[in-house]
Amino acid sequence: EEPVLLAELKPGRPQRYDWKSSCETWSVAFSPDGAWFAWSQGHCVVKLIPWPLGETELGCKTSERKSRGSKAETRSRGAAKEKTLECGQIVWGLAFSAWPAAEDGDTDPACAVGLPCLVLATGLNDGQIKVWEVQTGHLLFSLLGHQDVVRDLSFAPNGSPILVSASRDKTLRVWDLSRDGRQVQVLSGHVQWVYCCSISPDCSMLCSAAGEKSALLWSMRSYTLIRRLEGHQSSVVSCDFSPDSALLVTASYDACVIMWDPYTGEQLRTLRHVPLHSALDSSSEIHTSSLRSVCFSPEGLYLATVADDRLLRIWALELRSPVAFAPMTNGLCCMYFPHGGFIATGTRDGHVQFWTAPRVLSSLKHLCRRALRTFLTTYQVLALPIPRKLKEFLTYRTF
Repeated sequence: EEPVLLAELKPGRPQRYDWKSSCETWSVAFSPDGAWFAWSQGHCVVKLIPWPLGETELGCKTSERKSRGSKAETRSRGAAKEKTLECGQIVWGLAFSAWPAAEDGDTDPACAVGLPCLVLATGLNDGQIKVWEVQTGHLLFSLLGHQDVVRDLSFAPNGSPILVSASRDKTLRVWDLSRDGRQVQVLSGHVQWVYCCSISPDCSMLCSAAGEKSALLWSMRSYTLIRRLEGHQSSVVSCDFSPDSALLVTASYDACVIMWDPYTGEQLRTLRHVPLHSALDSSSEIHTSSLRSVCFSPEGLYLATVADDRLLRIWALELRSPVAFAPMTNGLCCMYFPHGGFIATGTRDGHVQFWTAPRVLSSLKHLCRRALRTFLTTYQVLALPIPRKLKEFLTYRTF
């Protein structure tokens, strides 16, 4: 079943071509609870949109989000209203905190330290990171330290107020929002711009990708380098962990996605982006399949990739060829909705598109594997007194 375009949001402002109002959508993000969507629509603006849009609205024709006038930029979903965050600089990276909304009688780790329960971090062109309170749209912090573009951001998924940023200044920095955004660590090791950072769901590891042929894997406990993942033939630009932290995928300008075991550093498989001639111009160059973004689906059975050959691809975990394609122009980023069912993609012209994605009922085998792998490393699985075939299944070595 091919992805179907459900909706497309376009900036209401006319495109300007000076560098200060770059119109690319370099980043899109869903809040972990699926209640908000953040869209860096270019022109130094981020839109915060209450989610879901609703089944009827998602099925409607393309809609535009005007950037002029408060009436056009405000819509209601209960008490939540759409907000426009004027960042003052080109926005490159977005990340929601993983802090859940507080409920009556609950003790929330973020609220316990006096912080809002949901924040959005924005990485900017001048090296600043601005952190916003989602419910009000108020600016909470401006984090200073990077010397160049903040290209990507990642919050620790375990509810702690730890933020990691990746920058063109070739460093990653670790921030603690419970301590007024204090910088707690600088990670150096890359020799090129850092494009992407991803914290594993179990919060034990951090992967970073730069304009190099290798990705770096760091410990989130000691903030030391664990290993270099070498295997790509060109710059690695995107990375993501599976929901159980047992797999890591990296995407490169070499038109390949490599699937790794992050615990052993072993390459488990390579997904090659073979050009589809019907989707390409006859004048296409060799780099038209250069990858831009890769992400895991929430249940961990699918991957989505965006490449320069104007295609969104969806891959099943155990197959070497894509199971679905969708034509899209100038794609830059992709992200799954946290509860599955569709994918958001950002484009170079500032648009964001929402696509259907395969809905799958996970097998009992996969659910058991995922439950075990959320707290067992590869080495711990291999040490279990169980049959070899079962070990291979639990360590994703059966495909």
